Amino acid sequence: MTQNVIDKYLEKHGFGTLAPKAVLFDMDGVLFDSMPNHARSWSKVCTEFGLEMSTEEAYIHEGRTGEATINILARRHWGREATHEEIERIYEEKCRLFNACAEAPKMPGAEQVLAQAKAAGLRLLVVTGSGQQSLLERLELGYPGYFTFERIVSSKDVEHGKPSPEPYLLGLERAGVKPWEAIVVENAPLGVRSAVAAQIFTIAVNTGPLPGEALVSEGADLLFPSMSALADAGLFREIGDV
Repeated sequence: MTQNVIDKYLEKHGFGTLAPKAVLFDMDGVLFDSMPNHARSWSKVCTEFGLEMSTEEAYIHEGRTGEATINILARRHWGREATHEEIERIYEEKCRLFNACAEAPKMPGAEQVLAQAKAAGLRLLVVTGSGQQSLLERLELGYPGYFTFERIVSSKDVEHGKPSPEPYLLGLERAGVKPWEAIVVENAPLGVRSAVAAQIFTIAVNTGPLPGEALVSEGADLLFPSMSALADAGLFREIGDV
């Protein structure tokens, strides 16, 4: 991590130092390669309910709560917001379709990044727009010993999901740190926008089909093409050596 990048971050937010004590990870597209399943499930269920959405658009909405995504589509196609009952039916069917998909594999390189961060003594948290219990339970199965329930922020914990800063602000609170004492690892434009709005140093990993500029334009401080590239860079080892 170059000093020039750190200086730009500090100047942008008016902070005096970057002293990481915690890393806040998004889940889908960062820890698990689950976005293709999400995208296909959203596209199919929305078509069934008359809310047409392509798999490509699903990546643009990545990180939003299910309710927020459904209401954006409802306003576009129905000219109104969805009722509570409609949202429940659509999201329940989306979850059914998602859970019927083949299990999403762990993202290549993610475990190495987690191991580096843990070895550096950093607190590890997950901040996800997902509220699906199946994915949250997979954290312990896929990455045993890295996360505790108290350090997971899901869509069920917040009123306003990404791109609002609320999820990452709650992540900071649960980590017991200030913005300049944390780093975020994100793969979605809306997630980057959320983290930047919370004034946290944000590393973007471009694990999906969107161009890298979609992440940089939202304010990402660093961009990597994959989690494996982030692991190879050894940034969290650097932090542990300071």
